[in-house]
Amino acid sequence: MSGQYNSHSHSHSNSQPPVAWRYGGNQMKRWRTKANVSREELAVASNYSPDTIKSMEQGVRMPTPRALDVADQLCGAEGLLSSAKEYLQREKFPARAQDFMLREREAISRWSYEVALVPGLLQTEEYARALIENRLPPLDEDTVEERIAARMERQAILTERKPPVAFSFVIYEAVLRAPQVDTEQLHRLLEALRLRNVVLQVLPFERVISDALMGPMVLLETGDHERFAFTEGPFVSELSADPSVVSRVSERLNMIRAQALSPAESARFIERMVDRDE
Repeated sequence: MSGQYNSHSHSHSNSQPPVAWRYGGNQMKRWRTKANVSREELAVASNYSPDTIKSMEQGVRMPTPRALDVADQLCGAEGLLSSAKEYLQREKFPARAQDFMLREREAISRWSYEVALVPGLLQTEEYARALIENRLPPLDEDTVEERIAARMERQAILTERKPPVAFSFVIYEAVLRAPQVDTEQLHRLLEALRLRNVVLQVLPFERVISDALMGPMVLLETGDHERFAFTEGPFVSELSADPSVVSRVSERLNMIRAQALSPAESARFIERMVDRDE
């Protein structure tokens, strides 16, 4: 789960904005009209462009805390608009990633393979920023900051869960060779390797198998032993509890893990890269 979330191939394929955005934006517009405040006035007061306010009111863009607070004051909503903030704060992840995030929070084990990006749970803030800021279409600044904060918060699952979640990460060598991966990011991977509940393996170029080039995947198991497979392609991603899909992903992950370097060899592999960089 890297940060390139794409729409589920099922429920979100027409990928409508979350209901909370549409409702919050609609309320903002109703209060503004009722108070006889123009869109331009609200834009000036909240320091957004009128177009941005328009897309918030239409629910295409998340109404930000700042816009809601300013609109609340300007339109005399007495806290009714500001109170929408807590519902919108839950939209820290793209709609299509939310089901996955909910399952991830309940996981007791999580295996994954990443072919192009450092896994979100192991990213430094700098690396996450480089990815999130370079999204197309670009995200507005508040959304960028919220997504980065959310990604950093999500990493607590590595160390703070009791009993600890069992993690297994396999990373393709191409991930480590990317220009955004600096020494700090390599050190972050080495730190993760030292955690007792984390297994991290590198799949070097010369050991690659065709299954490893088909894209990233994650396998989650929850406390009540439900298993979910998450697979990502360039345009669709899918979270599935279908046993045949889960077993296919599980097989692919096992084959890739068998080809990858052992955790100790992987640590040495990353350490050599750090030495070269320093």
